Amino acid sequence: MENHIQHHTELTRESLGEKFVTIIADMPTGDITLHEIIEIFEDDGLLLLSVFLSLIFLVPISVPGVSTVFSTAILLIGIVRLLNRHLWLPVKIARRTIPAEKLVTGLNKALVWFHRLEKFSRPHRLPWVTTRPYTNFINKLAFILATGLLMVPFGFIPFSNTLPAVALILFSIGEIERDGVSILTGHLANLATISYFGFLIVGGSVTVFEGLRLLP
Repeated sequence: MENHIQHHTELTRESLGEKFVTIIADMPTGDITLHEIIEIFEDDGLLLLSVFLSLIFLVPISVPGVSTVFSTAILLIGIVRLLNRHLWLPVKIARRTIPAEKLVTGLNKALVWFHRLEKFSRPHRLPWVTTRPYTNFINKLAFILATGLLMVPFGFIPFSNTLPAVALILFSIGEIERDGVSILTGHLANLATISYFGFLIVGGSVTVFEGLRLLP
């Protein structure tokens, strides 16, 4: 119990990036379940957990099922935040095991990108973006939208996971630090993702149409 209190006290004194470095360093070996990951973040909140789960999408990593499990968990976090409920995960998702070694490797690579995003944030900029009820509601909906974009099956295409993951991280950091600029940038990342996906869909449709037209 004393170790847990000491660990939590240390985390509260650290920056977001330092917290994740500490958490990743303390990850157990072997396989780890999503339920165990959630327990690690029990005292630090759903937004920090959202950032952690989103980090893995910043870099390509071959962990079977991790994209589905993590994106589903992020979606549920978005929904429970919108409804002001406690997080609940289906047993099948919560008990899904992930190779901790591969997860840690991917997270360490993603931390480079996270540190860059973290440096962009400043507390209490444009406070109206985070303090007004209607903007809070819109921000929570945008968080869910980013998760939906993350779940679009374009994972084999470069940046298809990166852009919505960046949006999720910016939304989470913005809420944690009450940084309206980070949140507005998250909205821009959502728009960039939608534009990118639209370009892919239109470009792919044109290519298919031209290919069919050239058939004898």
